Amino acid sequence: MKDYNKLIEDLAPKKFGKLGQIWVAFLLLIILAAAYAYYQQLDKGLGITNMRDYALWGVYISNFVFFVAISLVGSLVTAILRLSGATWSTPLTRIAEVIAVAAIIMAGLTIIIDMGRPERIYNIFLHGRLQSPIIWDVLVISTYLFISLMLLFFPLLPDFAILKKHFENQHKLSKWYGILSLNWSGNKEQETLYNKSINTLSVLIIPVAFGIHTVTAWLFATTYRPGWDSSNFGPYFIAGAFVAGAGAVVVIMYVLRRVYHLEAYITDMHFDKMGKLLVLLCLVYLYFNVNEYLVPAYKTTTEEAAHLYDLFLGHYAPLFWSAIIGGLVVPTLILLFPKGRKPFPLFLVGILVVVGAWWKRFIIVTPTLLHPFLPIQGVPKSWHSYFPSGLEWTITFGTLAAAMLIMTILFRYLPIIPIHETAEEKGYFKNPKNKSA
Repeated sequence: MKDYNKLIEDLAPKKFGKLGQIWVAFLLLIILAAAYAYYQQLDKGLGITNMRDYALWGVYISNFVFFVAISLVGSLVTAILRLSGATWSTPLTRIAEVIAVAAIIMAGLTIIIDMGRPERIYNIFLHGRLQSPIIWDVLVISTYLFISLMLLFFPLLPDFAILKKHFENQHKLSKWYGILSLNWSGNKEQETLYNKSINTLSVLIIPVAFGIHTVTAWLFATTYRPGWDSSNFGPYFIAGAFVAGAGAVVVIMYVLRRVYHLEAYITDMHFDKMGKLLVLLCLVYLYFNVNEYLVPAYKTTTEEAAHLYDLFLGHYAPLFWSAIIGGLVVPTLILLFPKGRKPFPLFLVGILVVVGAWWKRFIIVTPTLLHPFLPIQGVPKSWHSYFPSGLEWTITFGTLAAAMLIMTILFRYLPIIPIHETAEEKGYFKNPKNKSA
């Protein structure tokens, strides 16, 4: 009983310290600046951005694709690990699920930010056509968000019941945990329904997760533009999403372990396994990158040649090679060695992977738009290049800060590591008194 109480004490949500309060204030400051910048964009139109008829998609759509990618590993990997019974991943499941929910919420909001007339979004629902990949994207994002929320909420029911009792001296907090627990008592009927629900959600989210990334890829691949006109784009996006998501999980798990002193629960073994997984994912994504660029380079049509030159040797070469070498090759080489899979080196590698993944999405979106089949006549020379304006960067950083704020708030009130599952694995529920507690 003593060990069980210590487990609850260790894993129960903690109040923000001074550092946590500064962090929240910092995020809110960025979000407020972004809100003001968006008000300016809404008032004056997209003309105050650097997006033009050439680069009609810019940093906002790059950011959207990044958020969609980050969301993949949270729900999909968690679902697969749950179904396979891999108990080593238990301390990481909640972290991955929270990342998925925050990322997919911001992905949907980023699409609205990119719209010049966001009040017309209702037309997608009223007049959406199945012939358009846009309506496919709306459907899969909405479905994915709903299932991700359910996959986060259902495993929390026993934890909410535990927290209700743990915080009984704090009436308001205990009351809310009691409401959220849906009268969980841990009886056999509830356990059966609980396990069936989680397994069903885990099965459902796998095709939906593949669907959201495939449909996002189709938004590009259904055009004839060089750089996007590829039947490889679906698996290419999925492979990249696995890399970006795994990198995000590594970064967040390291920060949470340090801040909340969870070294006894998120161990070096977890970092080692995530490092090995990241190596595999990077190698798979490198394969798709070779395939994605080798085939058009072999064909060397006029349009493809101009696009590839811009990436390999031209204007976007520094970004392209930084994303490939810094975000994939270097992490792979580091993680091949056991010392590279220790917590701090892996944390640094995770940052490299996430930053490289963000810039990779920018490279996918922007250069292709600047090489249309039918060049626009009589436009200013400045329209032939694109780099986000200060306003666009402010709004983009605001969306990233909002995603981190969602995660911060969820980690404040939810147990970072599942209490009920961890207690079961440690055998504490062999004593019926523990389970009822």
